[in-house]
Amino acid sequence: MSRLRVVHVSDCYPPRVGGIETQVHDLAVRQARAGHDVHVLTATGAAAAGVGHPGGSGHGAAAEPGGPTVHRLATPLTFGVPVHPLEGLLLRRALRELRPDIVHVHAGVVSPFAHAGARAARRLGLPLAVTWHCMLDGVVPLYRAGAALAGWRRAAVALSAVSAVAGERVARVLAVDPADVLVVPNGLDVAAWAPPAGPDDDGAGPAAQPAGGSSVPGVSLPPAGPLRVVATQRLAPRKRPVPLVRVIAAAHERLGRDAAGRPRLHLTLVGSGPAERAVRAEVARRGLGDVVEVAGRLPRAALAGRYRGEHVFLAPARLEAFGIAALEARAAGLAVVAGRGTGVSEFVRDGVDGLLTPDRADGLDDGAADAALAAALVRLAREDGLLAGLLAHNRRVAPAADWADVLAAADALYARARARARR
Repeated sequence: MSRLRVVHVSDCYPPRVGGIETQVHDLAVRQARAGHDVHVLTATGAAAAGVGHPGGSGHGAAAEPGGPTVHRLATPLTFGVPVHPLEGLLLRRALRELRPDIVHVHAGVVSPFAHAGARAARRLGLPLAVTWHCMLDGVVPLYRAGAALAGWRRAAVALSAVSAVAGERVARVLAVDPADVLVVPNGLDVAAWAPPAGPDDDGAGPAAQPAGGSSVPGVSLPPAGPLRVVATQRLAPRKRPVPLVRVIAAAHERLGRDAAGRPRLHLTLVGSGPAERAVRAEVARRGLGDVVEVAGRLPRAALAGRYRGEHVFLAPARLEAFGIAALEARAAGLAVVAGRGTGVSEFVRDGVDGLLTPDRADGLDDGAADAALAAALVRLAREDGLLAGLLAHNRRVAPAADWADVLAAADALYARARARARR
């Protein structure tokens, strides 16, 4: 594709930490490196809540070295919440000044700034692409009514989502064929996450073992030690960190302790957020002090090293549109356990890269779906050769998450948006 001026619109952006923030930043950086003139309009200040002064500062533009120019339409009046009382006016002004070839809006379930950007682009007649980074379960009727009233079903917009399962919900909201919602997946620098080569390896990680094998070179597996589980997430109710502790408690109850009294299961929970106090209280209430470690937030660059001592990544969220943290763990060689109705199923195959368990997509309620997650952990700890086979495969075969494919998907989305704008 020829050089374009691309403007991304996102409520959230670094230094805030999260899936949308990470992906918008990484996509913008790689598009800039590919030769596009890339700008980001965001309501996240330069010092986001929890990082520095609440809200940060306002309306300046700053070019990231080798990356996009970031326009922070932020105000300290909102105390770090990524919104702006004058967002509509400011976004229209910015888009008039920038005169982009494409406006790429990144939406979540609650994204007032992003939606204001979409309205501004539409009002100005600019080519518009929207990517949904969320699952719209539970809000489809509300969104459907709002989209009909606002005329979005007739709008000249190119639609996309980060996974096919998320895209199916978008199609229902806008009453379009699911094939009309493209997939622009999250991307990853796979090589940066790859596990280190072992002494018997050809450079792609520990050598593969037969599917029925019981060991992986350089990795201690149950029953020689505990099943080591990690979960990396924002500790917020939507990500279900407290139910995660209950899943671990259920699996721990079944696996018990060894002859020395040590648990046969250990969870490292990486992340911070508003539910951290509730998580710690649940750990204490269930007496899981030596089973669950709440590690707090870690820099993204430190995660790959932390994963080297783990076996399994557990993703408990029901509304996971993609699951970038799970993809990072998969690239680091871990087996992944998640519900099969989530976006994690885009890159994890049951019995190959990890275990996908029954969930809402199969008609299960939360209790039954959580029990299925716990049962999967018990299988991995007890079933001879299962965990070894998954780990050997994941250390030998990298996931399909190349940024070249993501950039190509974005180019296809932009071509569709520009074609529709010319109609």
